[in-house]
Amino acid sequence: MSADHVQLEGPDLSLGVKLSAIPDGDMLKGHVDDQAVVLVRRGDELFAVGAKCPHYGGPLAEGLVVGETIRCPWHHACFSLRSGEVLRAPARDPLPRWRVEVSDGIAYARKRIERQPRPTLSSTQSPESVLIIGGGPAGNMAAETLRDEGYAGPITMFSADAALPADRPNLSKDYLAGRASEEWALLRSADYYRDNGIDVRLNTRVTRIDTGQCSIELADGSRQSYGALLLATGAEPVRLEVPGASLDHVHYLRTLDDSRALIAKAEKAKTAVIVGASFIGLEVASSLSVHDLEIHVVGREAIPMARVLGPELGSFIRSVHELHGVVFHLGRTAVSIDEHAVTLDNGERISADLVVVGIGVRPATALAEEAGLTIDRGVLVDEFLETSASRIFAAGDIARWPDPHSGEAIRVEHFVVAERQGQTAARNMLGRREAFDAVPFFWTEQHDFGIAYVGHSENWDEILIDGSIAQRDCSISYLREGRRQAVAVMHRDHEGLLAEVEFERALGGPRNGRPTARKLSQVA
Repeated sequence: MSADHVQLEGPDLSLGVKLSAIPDGDMLKGHVDDQAVVLVRRGDELFAVGAKCPHYGGPLAEGLVVGETIRCPWHHACFSLRSGEVLRAPARDPLPRWRVEVSDGIAYARKRIERQPRPTLSSTQSPESVLIIGGGPAGNMAAETLRDEGYAGPITMFSADAALPADRPNLSKDYLAGRASEEWALLRSADYYRDNGIDVRLNTRVTRIDTGQCSIELADGSRQSYGALLLATGAEPVRLEVPGASLDHVHYLRTLDDSRALIAKAEKAKTAVIVGASFIGLEVASSLSVHDLEIHVVGREAIPMARVLGPELGSFIRSVHELHGVVFHLGRTAVSIDEHAVTLDNGERISADLVVVGIGVRPATALAEEAGLTIDRGVLVDEFLETSASRIFAAGDIARWPDPHSGEAIRVEHFVVAERQGQTAARNMLGRREAFDAVPFFWTEQHDFGIAYVGHSENWDEILIDGSIAQRDCSISYLREGRRQAVAVMHRDHEGLLAEVEFERALGGPRNGRPTARKLSQVA
């Protein structure tokens, strides 16, 4: 789901278009010079913004207008039509905008509006310093959001990784498959952090948080105080505890270094065994298939992904992998690994030059526990993502928050959720008191198909399928006691956006000050 450019279509908006051609709530695809632009009408106001989502290049003209926002159909990034600013990740850069003028019933978009930086917050409006523990998507987005909101104080990010924050979905998808450069796999360049005054300290471990003194201690014994602290330590792969699991050809995938190591090994290997039929395991199987390997997947379950996506979709996913030569060993576990093979619990031996383990992750909560923060299968936070300790927030894979959509406290291990929580936590560090109420969203790409999933349903008891899974054209609803909690779509991106708004409207619209839905619109 990537695009390098948007083809210029529709009218040249600099020459004008009849106002009557754009009904209220609709958008018109056009261009200004060599830039693809969508022209959106909301009541008496007109907005002209770039037609390409800055995340992966999604076509915004195929997205959805909700209030004064526009949403990308691919990965549900949300932008303000009025300012172009990113309201919700996974996009990180604002949309370009053009000034719209109306004369004699004709609307013209000619002059591009230069982005103005937000006024710098005064020291009385913000913490004296912000420390971020973790170099993943939540921590990175928090740092970016602080600067975008006008915070001028020192920001320091402590990352145990050797590389700058990475676009983690890419590590098991395009980067691992050789379709994306390492530069594209990073969320930002080193220049970005330098230019924005964000001090990123790599290969650095925080060993202790002193909530009484509002300080942290590093592995080298040094200490640093904070005005506000974000815990974004993420999750750690569950290790396979069998003989041979520590051999050199056994790998896990969590960081950019991990993905680099897999690529290097795949270039020399002939056979690979993936232990775990989860999202990460199946995405790795898909990406490694381009390296011309014989690939085997070992999983405890009878049907891959059935617990999350249901048996029908899980069986389809298996069939797609099998069409690409992947061999499944389901209902099985690995009991030992040697230099040449993986042995299963039924005695079968599978040749393996490369073994990748993807059997789940655990939230990295050790620091939080030692600091005395409240823990319940993750770090408990309130609706503002603040922990039980004042001035300490948590976001991403470690955070368990009160989800208003399900009415339960949930923890979600999704990249987009982590980034959105980083945004909200950053704003709340600045005193915004913004509740986190975003609808969870994730996507997976395996071989030649993709699935987008909106919502959260751990214990669905009914599945409704509209369309055909086999034809890759469907919407799948997950219900609990008759209430729809989540939706998965294939080749129905617009329906995925509509489901997201439906879940939001069930709460009366987003509660965090963002524009509320007034009218849903199809593309003009």
